[in-house]
Amino acid sequence: MPSSVWRGFISFGLVSVPVRLYAAARSTRIALHQLHNECHTRLRQPLFCPTHDRIVDRSEVVKGYEYEKGKYVLIDPEDLKKILPESARAMEILSFVDGSEVDPLTFDASYYVVPESEGRKAYALLVKTMEDTNRVGIAKMTMHQREYTVFLRPYHRGLALHTMYYADEIREAPGFGDVENTKLSPQEVKLAEQLVSTLSEKFDLRKYHDEYEERLKALIEARRKGKEIAAVPEQHRAPVIDIMSALKKSLAATSTAGERPVAKPGPARSTPAASRRRAAHRKAG
Repeated sequence: MPSSVWRGFISFGLVSVPVRLYAAARSTRIALHQLHNECHTRLRQPLFCPTHDRIVDRSEVVKGYEYEKGKYVLIDPEDLKKILPESARAMEILSFVDGSEVDPLTFDASYYVVPESEGRKAYALLVKTMEDTNRVGIAKMTMHQREYTVFLRPYHRGLALHTMYYADEIREAPGFGDVENTKLSPQEVKLAEQLVSTLSEKFDLRKYHDEYEERLKALIEARRKGKEIAAVPEQHRAPVIDIMSALKKSLAATSTAGERPVAKPGPARSTPAASRRRAAHRKAG
């Protein structure tokens, strides 16, 4: 069972709900390590002290803040515990906002909020009230020595928590949204809507997967067996000049094909280079 990352209370008004937080999602990407090309030994980052000209043990490491160049204030872990704010133990809901006003772009990390046994009724009441009123709660909490502003929202009969990106953390991109003076003909809009309708379907998260990750796994397995993997054919796409023609061709293709083709990892195959590597490996053994 996964371990909780925070334990405390959600409070709104005089109502307190004991809860725990669990990470809601975790990346499963393959990690490629840095190796020494001569012996294939994994390279590690040492904790090196240039003053003593030696590698130090982790037990010798302390934390400090550089207030001037080369000058530090040492911070003891016990001192950090002393300054924890109330939000380290209680997550107070500051306000409720309409769910439609919250931009998903402001969501950062996601967590499940799970009630303790003694707080299930108050938790259920909070979930139902937020569902019925389409409200999202905004609260403060401290976790991992940092205070966060967070969103609490109803999710699958429970509460999900999202840490918030602040306004000054949302970046701008030059030219983004600058399409006000672009003229679109009614025919183009109608055909585009037809194409979107043709490609529309019910969302199913299980349908989507990381094709590059799958190809990377296939490549690793092929290398282990001394084989090569076929390269994925590169698709050359040119900017669309005649939009009407492109829309008509797209509609015709979707109506006849039934579904869009999905590229799959190429099959592993043996090559002269792979054969030489296998021979060298046998000779070394």
